[in-house]
Amino acid sequence: MTNPRHNGLRSVADQTEDERGGPGSILSRQSRDHAELDELMRSYDATSDPGERGRIVAEVGERALRHAFAEETVLFPAYRRLLADGDDELTRHIEGDHQTVNEALEALQRADPASADYDATVRHAFEVIRHDAHDEEDDLLPRLQQVAGVHELRAIGAAWELQRRTSPTRPHPRIPREPPGNVLTGIPLAVSDRVKDGVDHLLPVGSTRRRLAAPVVVVAVVAVLVIGGRRRS
Repeated sequence: MTNPRHNGLRSVADQTEDERGGPGSILSRQSRDHAELDELMRSYDATSDPGERGRIVAEVGERALRHAFAEETVLFPAYRRLLADGDDELTRHIEGDHQTVNEALEALQRADPASADYDATVRHAFEVIRHDAHDEEDDLLPRLQQVAGVHELRAIGAAWELQRRTSPTRPHPRIPREPPGNVLTGIPLAVSDRVKDGVDHLLPVGSTRRRLAAPVVVVAVVAVLVIGGRRRS
């Protein structure tokens, strides 16, 4: 049997899936995503190969950023709406951490995984991601659990998952961290991010293919963004 945390609440990490409201509950969805992120971060320590470390960091970054964006657009607004005392100090703190992670990941996009300061930046970002996971599982989510029924927790979970799947995949430290600003800027950024992701997959950064195809890539990306903008207008 586990003990309650300092706030008197039981961490969702110590609860069964049924206690959290089932697999579709926001509590279960968040907990699973945190566990998968932690496993990825642990795999970083399992290799010393710079190329593999760079790939792992890119994957962690994409997952963490999508997770955080869905929190900022779905989970945090629901938390603020449902808590009677309107306490949003915790969400503000986590949003500040999200900003820190965005800035670190933006720097890592331009960094060489073999450079001396790369590992320190990665570990700092990982530390903040893990800290946020504990804040959410030990405090924010148990508080939400106290005021929301199972059906509401599942509805928030479904909306969070939909947003997570369609969120931007790259760091954007200069966009707002709260609605409506993040929602409005997130749509075009998600489109452009996925175009860039496709380019990076076909033409890895630093490769000869990338250098030779650079002019074509620029034209293609611009064309996709222009067409996408026309369709939205």
